[in-house]
Amino acid sequence: MRLKTSLLKESKHILFVVMEHICVGWTTADELYSCSEDHQILKWNLLTSETSLIVKLPEEIYPTDLHWFPKTVGVKKQAQAEIFVLTSTDGKFHLTSKMGRIEKSVEAHKGAVLAGRWNYDGTALITAGEDGQIKIWSKSGMLRSTLASQGSPVYSVAWGPDSDRILYTSGRQLIIKPLQPSAKIIQWKAHDGVILKVDWNSVNDLILSGGEDCKYKVWDSFGHLLHCSLSHDYPVTSLSWAPDGEVFAVGSFNTLRLCDKTGWSYALEKPNTGSVFSLAWSADGTQLAGACGNGHVIFAHVVEQHWEWKNFVITLTKRRTMQVRNVLNDAVDLLEFRDRVIKASLAHGHLVVATSLQCYVYKNWNTPLIFDLKEGTVSLILQAEKHFLLVDGAGLYTFSYEGRLISSPKFPGMRADILNAQSVSLSNDTIAIRDKSDEKVILLFDALTGKALGDGKPLTHKQEVLEIALDQCGPSTDRKIALIDKNRDLYLTTVRHLGREPKICKIGSMVHSMAWNDAANILCGIQDNQLTVWYYPSVVFTDKELLPKTLCIKDGSEFRRAPQVLNYIGTKVTLRQGDGSLVYSSVLPFPALLHEYSISARWEDALRLCCYAKDQSLWACLAGMAMANRELTTAEMAYAAIGELPRVQYINFLREQPSKESSLAHMLLFSGQVQEAEAAFLQAGLIYQAIQVNIDLYNWERALELAVKHKTHVDTVLAYREKFLQKFGRKETNKRFLQYSEGAGITSEAESKCSPSLKTLHASIKNA
Repeated sequence: MRLKTSLLKESKHILFVVMEHICVGWTTADELYSCSEDHQILKWNLLTSETSLIVKLPEEIYPTDLHWFPKTVGVKKQAQAEIFVLTSTDGKFHLTSKMGRIEKSVEAHKGAVLAGRWNYDGTALITAGEDGQIKIWSKSGMLRSTLASQGSPVYSVAWGPDSDRILYTSGRQLIIKPLQPSAKIIQWKAHDGVILKVDWNSVNDLILSGGEDCKYKVWDSFGHLLHCSLSHDYPVTSLSWAPDGEVFAVGSFNTLRLCDKTGWSYALEKPNTGSVFSLAWSADGTQLAGACGNGHVIFAHVVEQHWEWKNFVITLTKRRTMQVRNVLNDAVDLLEFRDRVIKASLAHGHLVVATSLQCYVYKNWNTPLIFDLKEGTVSLILQAEKHFLLVDGAGLYTFSYEGRLISSPKFPGMRADILNAQSVSLSNDTIAIRDKSDEKVILLFDALTGKALGDGKPLTHKQEVLEIALDQCGPSTDRKIALIDKNRDLYLTTVRHLGREPKICKIGSMVHSMAWNDAANILCGIQDNQLTVWYYPSVVFTDKELLPKTLCIKDGSEFRRAPQVLNYIGTKVTLRQGDGSLVYSSVLPFPALLHEYSISARWEDALRLCCYAKDQSLWACLAGMAMANRELTTAEMAYAAIGELPRVQYINFLREQPSKESSLAHMLLFSGQVQEAEAAFLQAGLIYQAIQVNIDLYNWERALELAVKHKTHVDTVLAYREKFLQKFGRKETNKRFLQYSEGAGITSEAESKCSPSLKTLHASIKNA
């Protein structure tokens, strides 16, 4: 990926001896406004390559910053969207119309107003001044509050993703201040020189900073350093996140750099521009404009993006052209588009390309299916085997590969513009979305109807969730979702749980990224700088003690700092290292084959495969799969192969059960599903076994409750309880047990219903 830059031969802004301030802002994806110390506001049309003068400002107005009012709030167009705020050195900010008319000028600061920014929903404006004050204004220009006051100028300011916090500079320090007066302020030393520019992305919640120490840095929203660049030759004078948060641009003297969100550099351009004082991305994230110290405006668009899937490599060679290369036979195809390409995705045998007006779906390279898009700012494309998901500023849309709209999920407080691949996941039957308003909550929707799954209750985790991923194979009733929380613990749970509380099981810790295989429910992830592959993660619901035996852990010595999993296709895992280089790691094909045999109930083939591979992890997977499918013969052989003799004995015990219901209940007990096992016993009329399960687990109150409710075996529970207390030398204190042990009438009734053998058992317990 790189930037293709263009500069006009002659500057459209008049050059001064000192040209310190110039600013730019996009109105649409192809129209830009710029202003400078020559007092001119110019409009640049990239489609026609025309530049026109909008207005010449009064002589006393020297602009310092420009920011357009947000285009949309939710999906509603705003009448005020055709204005921008222009800050100036005379201490004022000016609300200016698209035609260049100053609608309102407001005295804001003593000295220059160095920055002005609208929040994401357009309800407030923040200004920062040379006087060290930060003020919040209504959209009509009325002062709401003075948020901060300090002794040094505030050179740059940015809103937090939810517009409830402010990031600003204070010399070498960065400060995050919540709008709530009582909330905690975060402050830290960020650079060794004065900080000149900051930006805060609403999608990935990451912070950028650059300053006179000639470095740019990436931070999380708690002030933890994620990346620090090498020192440049000159101070970093501008930086800006792309709207989708995947890349950012950095400007310095005669320097323009394109970087990944993790900090490493894609490309470096050296245009003859002087210092780049301001950078702005178009709304679709494909074009970049920079305001330069020599009066020029530099334009750049992103090219040479790459997509890979199996034997195909696709490259965006120009704004409207893609090259498709088949690496098996080196055949090359060119795909031409009417409009510029904004987003693309290649998976499951289909290429989906979103341009500014249309969506193209390719299954073969000659005849794409084309349909029009409502909104030209597609920010995310996700693919499953049967359909794909488009996300734009207005919402989420599921389409079939034939171009038919399947569903459009909606939920209260939806902000589609901040969704990314970590917070949304798609499978053939389910859409999962992390709720931005409460990051512990995961919203689950039916992909075919767009309605909430089950009873509409979302999945709630105990910690904030950072990343989610749905598995891609198998029936919808077995759909699983993996999630990484803020403690970097990896959990697995079922999506459809039929009214029961979902069982959320931990399967890993210190996990930094993950991906499901495209053809089998195998999960891989970076765990404590090692590549870990969970061959059969669902075993945690059947026999969690088998989980460690089903892992494949690859030594992390071949990876450099902070690798990220990009995808897991077939037997190949693709990772991006901390320096941006790609690394590929292969995984054995046997686990995927074992999953295939399990789904099709080919247990003899599965046994032969394990015998051939002679791999303990495969035997452990087979044992878990067989138990999940109640295939006891195969499970017995698999457990025997890994030396789990107690489990072999338990399987023989299951075979000896007098009824299918009893066998099923004991299998549920084997999987740790106590409540379900108890319910199975009760449904089959096996009351004593249901009571005995609770006695064995020391659930004394539940055992007594069942005995009293069904009027049987009360004295059995009392006898076991008495023996338990005698063993530890304790006396009974529970009021219910005291009540029934003192001879409540129900005991004798229960005794009369007992069989002779059970009466003998009761007596032996009491005597013991």
